[in-house]
Amino acid sequence: MSDMKLVVVGAAGRMGRALVDAISAVDGAALCAAVERDGADTIGADAGELAGMGTLGVPVTDDAEAAFAKADGVLDFTAPAVSVRFAELAAAAGIVHVIGTTGFETAQEDAVAAAATRTAIVKSGNMSLGVNLLSVLVRQAAMALEAADWDIEVLEMHHKHKVDAPSGTALLLGEAAAQGREIALADNSVRVRDGITGPREAGTIGFATLRGGSVVGEHSVILAGEGERVELTHKALDRSIFARGAVKAALWGRGKDPGLYSMLDVLGISES
Repeated sequence: MSDMKLVVVGAAGRMGRALVDAISAVDGAALCAAVERDGADTIGADAGELAGMGTLGVPVTDDAEAAFAKADGVLDFTAPAVSVRFAELAAAAGIVHVIGTTGFETAQEDAVAAAATRTAIVKSGNMSLGVNLLSVLVRQAAMALEAADWDIEVLEMHHKHKVDAPSGTALLLGEAAAQGREIALADNSVRVRDGITGPREAGTIGFATLRGGSVVGEHSVILAGEGERVELTHKALDRSIFARGAVKAALWGRGKDPGLYSMLDVLGISES
């Protein structure tokens, strides 16, 4: 089978540049187009030069529809509203859409799910192997430790430029904990504590968000009992782990039936 032709959207951003680099390093993948927003000052620049790799002969364009028409898949770490538009374009073109974007609202999630009825979409709050393994461990721990005796807190820290909170990874881990407890995260999460809050309500899942510096991503799930504490932690040291995971997801999705998939599907990690 020929190399999978991939488009990187948001190609001039930090993740976009990492994706361009990752594609060149993964067998079976090839960069066929790089897309940026209309009017970006990087339009026409070589995607390889932007990524610090030298000339690749792939100029940045603002014509996503034309780029998708010649591709087999698209890698997307942009913004929710933009990802929804790209999901529609990917579905129309019949190509795999890998979404690492976070911060979706319910209506936007629904729009992505609708597009997934027409093409394969792999969507995850985190594309790394380690985080997805961690989610399985969190689910198992939450299932094994009684809610009446063990409190769950999700702590995350990212760089100062991140715009959504809690992070997509924190929500992924919180959802894993909720699944282990067989509860709905939306009805049992605590996102803010300020002032006289009263004692912690048993069975809730708390989130704490830290922002600063250049931290790529650090996540801990703390299970606190009387006289003991279990901490499950993942630290991302380089964005390349997310980029490599996204390329792997695209290769996995090639030829798959339409549907909304996760990195657990890609990695073959059981949720049970």
